[in-house]
Amino acid sequence: MKIATSDRILSAGLIGAVAAVAMLSNTAFAAGTYDINVVLPLTGGAAFVGQGQKDTLSALEDQVNSTGGIGGEKLNFIFHDDQTQPQVAVQLTSQILGSQPAVVMGSSLVAMCLAMAPLMANGPVQYCLSPGIHPKAGYVYSTSSSSTDQIAAVVRYFRMKGWTKIATLNTTDASGQDGDRSIAEVMQYPENKDTMHVVMQEHFNPSDVSVAAQIARIKGSGAQAIIAWTTGAPAATVFRGMQQEGVDLPVSPTSGNQTFAAMKQWQAFLPKNLILGSAIYPPHPPSVKLDPRVDSAQQAMEATLAKRGLKADNMVATSWDAGLIVAAGLRKLGTGATAAQLRQYIDNLTDFPGVDGIYNFKKYPQRGVGPLSSTVTGYDAKTQSWVWLSQPGGAPLDK
Repeated sequence: MKIATSDRILSAGLIGAVAAVAMLSNTAFAAGTYDINVVLPLTGGAAFVGQGQKDTLSALEDQVNSTGGIGGEKLNFIFHDDQTQPQVAVQLTSQILGSQPAVVMGSSLVAMCLAMAPLMANGPVQYCLSPGIHPKAGYVYSTSSSSTDQIAAVVRYFRMKGWTKIATLNTTDASGQDGDRSIAEVMQYPENKDTMHVVMQEHFNPSDVSVAAQIARIKGSGAQAIIAWTTGAPAATVFRGMQQEGVDLPVSPTSGNQTFAAMKQWQAFLPKNLILGSAIYPPHPPSVKLDPRVDSAQQAMEATLAKRGLKADNMVATSWDAGLIVAAGLRKLGTGATAAQLRQYIDNLTDFPGVDGIYNFKKYPQRGVGPLSSTVTGYDAKTQSWVWLSQPGGAPLDK
């Protein structure tokens, strides 16, 4: 198999360029497979996140193998269930490290990723499939547009819609703590500092089954919109509480809730004004212009997913590009690549087209994409589709 040396060509081959598929689809594979271990919450409170990412990576595996695999070997993702528990994620990671892999992918939520990260301080590469961690230089990477950039897009959208009084309702876990820090940071941006006001800050435990008291206080605070930075079952608790208390304010939870499975499960109590900070992967309206290479990457991804009867949601956005980047690096470096070599490859990517933008790890270390890879979306229950509400960065489309 001939391996292209240009990062752009590598990406194009992986995202399904017709010429590459035609040339490589019949490539004979070596006897073995190239295994990549992936730690995900396949059961427990975040199972819909982990299952969605498993489906996505399995589809990407098909695409990579249809274009030659990894150095002539079949790419094979091996999935491990952390049960939505940080301690289980640590146990699994410790076992995986015994085989001295170049890379481990996962997990899906902040708490599990942070628990795993210290084990990989000196390698292997960890590609966390949550946008909610903010790693320093090293072997740990975070996927998609950052939670801070997504919150910034949401706050910009609120401000430009005239909703300047914000209430926050965050969980006490790692995701909620990340939300607290990011909201505080974003509220100090020059555009927000003298305009936007947090009029009420409330918290609850992820295991709580009611937030009636917190919602009642928010209702009396004069807030015009809510940021509820939580994922999964706790987000459902917030939505039910709003319905029970008759609160119909715009509410923005994490993008981790941007899944078709969650929308279907919660359809009886979904807020009418659900606002989701988002990566830029959903099909966009003609008024939004993206780099043509990003459009091509998205179209190739959607075609691959369609073969498995899947549609793109946040689980795709937070796993597709991460898998794409890792596969491209291994294709270039070969199956004997070390963790240090893969880290160097990722750190030096500056023009890699993915579904969430053009990746530049020198400009945006450990992530590759910046503020313009975040947008604001809603959900249309009738068409069961995501609807762009803003330009990349958060400026409302109707302004």
